[in-house]
Amino acid sequence: MKALVYTEPYCFEYSDFPDPTPGRDDVLIRVKASGICGSDVHGSTGKTGRRIPPLVMGHEAAGIVEQVGPNVSGFEKGDRVCFDSTVYCNTCPACRQGLYNRCDKRQVLGVSVPAFKRHGAFAEYVAVPSWIVFKIPEHLPFVQAALLEPASIGTHASNRAPIGADDTVLVIGAGTIGLFILQGARLRGAAKIIAVDIDDFRLDTAKKLGAHALVNPRKSALKDAILELTDGQGVNVAWEAVGYAKTFADAISVTKLGGYVVAVGNLEKEAEFDLQELVARELTFTGSYASSGEFRQCIDLVASGKINVEPLISDVLPLEEGPRAFERLLKAEENLLKIVLEP
Repeated sequence: MKALVYTEPYCFEYSDFPDPTPGRDDVLIRVKASGICGSDVHGSTGKTGRRIPPLVMGHEAAGIVEQVGPNVSGFEKGDRVCFDSTVYCNTCPACRQGLYNRCDKRQVLGVSVPAFKRHGAFAEYVAVPSWIVFKIPEHLPFVQAALLEPASIGTHASNRAPIGADDTVLVIGAGTIGLFILQGARLRGAAKIIAVDIDDFRLDTAKKLGAHALVNPRKSALKDAILELTDGQGVNVAWEAVGYAKTFADAISVTKLGGYVVAVGNLEKEAEFDLQELVARELTFTGSYASSGEFRQCIDLVASGKINVEPLISDVLPLEEGPRAFERLLKAEENLLKIVLEP
């Protein structure tokens, strides 16, 4: 088969690659669309330690069933499907509770670390366990279905804190995941949603998707702007979807007494905060990783338009143009959110 192979930092080759061999519990899928995740872009620099070459990246995808293993039921050749990015064992205590993102043996498609290598979906075919595969409606385009994975991550994050009907909430970072968190918060009934980003294009997209107020920290002091928008009270929930220590500290600084701070971004490993603030203001800090069953819910939400993926799709290109797509995303000279590749 043809695949986009990551061979060394900043380098991809569109070349022949061995066909995946499906196991007894696997579904072999002919990939029709695969989105480039921000983690793929960062990983391609060689600095994260989670994309050790040679590797076929790609974990946001949809396609058509080509073959099923002998232990698989419920799928047949020709089914239109999507699949989760977390490959979980389906047998450990966490999996039995439906907490798939906490699986003891979890792996991630298109990721290579010292502990495992799992080739992904920047290829003509990919083989995955049947229990992470889901059928999609006939009317849902494959390109849109490829965004179900990040939609499920944003939806999971939006569920990690309680939201009341009168609550004002904040999303720091209006990239792909932040925009899905925003939509999740809207669906959960938040009264006011504030989006923060240093990019006006992304803020404009946030407004289209339901943000009630926008803040660009390069144009106004973030804390002052948030306090003005909340009558000096701060927000009930703040999601940090950038991953820097500074933006995490910003999220804490504008969260009201008894509020929630949800860490979603994951670029810097350490962040300092004032422990006294955590104690005296009775804040709740929580993390959000991947998704945990929300994938099924998101199929209906995206297919019905309740979650809108269209404004996030910046370009659709053939897989062979993958190297150039990564260059464009790394240079960050264009207004790009999601590039989807088609094998």
